[in-house]
Amino acid sequence: MDADVVIVGGGPGGYVAALRAAQLGLETVCVEQDKTLGGTCVNVGCIPSKALLTSSEHFEFTKLHAAEHGIQPGIVTLDLPQMLRRKDEVVSQNTRGIEFLFRKNKITWAKGRGVLKPGNVVEVTASDGTSTTYQAKDVIIATGSVAIELPFLKFDEQQVLSNVGALMIPRVPEHLVVIGGGVIGLELGSVWRRLGARVTVLELLPSILPEFDADIIREAEKIFKKQGLVLRTGVRVTGAHRLDSSVVLEIDTGNATEQVEGDYVLVSVGRRPSLGGIDATALGLDLGTRGEILVDEQMRTNLPHVYAIGDAVGGKLLAHKAMEEGVVAADTIAGRAAAMRYHSVPNVVYTWPEIASVGYAEHEVQASGRQFKVGRYPYSANPRARTMGESGGGFVKFIADTETDEILGAHVIGPNASELVAEIVLGVEYRATAEDIGTMIHAHPTLAEATKEAALAVHGEALHI
Repeated sequence: MDADVVIVGGGPGGYVAALRAAQLGLETVCVEQDKTLGGTCVNVGCIPSKALLTSSEHFEFTKLHAAEHGIQPGIVTLDLPQMLRRKDEVVSQNTRGIEFLFRKNKITWAKGRGVLKPGNVVEVTASDGTSTTYQAKDVIIATGSVAIELPFLKFDEQQVLSNVGALMIPRVPEHLVVIGGGVIGLELGSVWRRLGARVTVLELLPSILPEFDADIIREAEKIFKKQGLVLRTGVRVTGAHRLDSSVVLEIDTGNATEQVEGDYVLVSVGRRPSLGGIDATALGLDLGTRGEILVDEQMRTNLPHVYAIGDAVGGKLLAHKAMEEGVVAADTIAGRAAAMRYHSVPNVVYTWPEIASVGYAEHEVQASGRQFKVGRYPYSANPRARTMGESGGGFVKFIADTETDEILGAHVIGPNASELVAEIVLGVEYRATAEDIGTMIHAHPTLAEATKEAALAVHGEALHI
């Protein structure tokens, strides 16, 4: 069967690429072997984790803070099976939505495992063993990534969990040990801490969230410890053994060796590109040192008419990055001008408070030798944060070029940071100045006023501190 575009993988990058290609009038096929579209993000990543984060936030608010608002809820009990059912229904709503969009845009969902062969031939083998072959003018590889295992601690999704198992724990752990202080570990650790688990985070590096600005990291560590997360940085997990109902980890603190025991262990030490169905050596496909597919800014590989997007190309493993790469690839195939602009890709942690950033961290600007100014504004001074009961910590930070005032980076830790960062992303994309943001009129009272005040603070002109 002939097709203009065949996309191998139906995750965020793949399904968005398919939608864009179909909108541009291309005969489009999307290959996905799972029972539902959406990939890791929709099925076992972004969407279910945010559903549990929201539910656990409601639970903790009701227990700890409802009375402050004059609400007396009585005895608060946890119905974990219902919480997990709601999470599954949210996932189902999203996967059904993608299927609807495929039908609406007349996209063929080739259900099965796709194998890319020379000459842009894609063979799809269904679960019943039948196969269909597609001859594509262009191919987009969107095969995603998989969680990295520790060699001495293989996933069983019963006691030793990846992100998949951590979303389905049937009871609240007594002690959840999280290996890795990155985004996934902190988000899922926060869920189970709110529901009553003791949570210990073990991080090899000197701090959690090492890709973020140092000021943000310090504030996050202070807040998370106050919430009850135990954060142990600079420790290496060197071994493990399993007991009937727990896992014992051996750790090296640099000064001593210890054992840490938990009934569940979440391993979140990163992800690696997954190239299922893509034999890079046989195809002559160029890969990087970490197994990622090498591409240019239009997402072209070294093979003619073969593109790659999403986690398979490495970089920041973010669904919204993959989606935009899918758009760029489809636009390029259709002859439209398009290119990826990674500098303005936001990064978000959906803990509470949320953390969001765009552009450069302060240490990165320092390393470049560029002269800069910094402006900060705390949420403790923001009226809207006070009305929400969220003025106990957090801030907005701007980094701007001393000479041009161009925004080089911005960092937010506070309520709804994931939404507030959008206006700053727009500013970074269009090379706005701190003055541009500072002189914009923001509605009052809003959390976004903290963004305006932080931009004003770059020039020492913040009004409410």
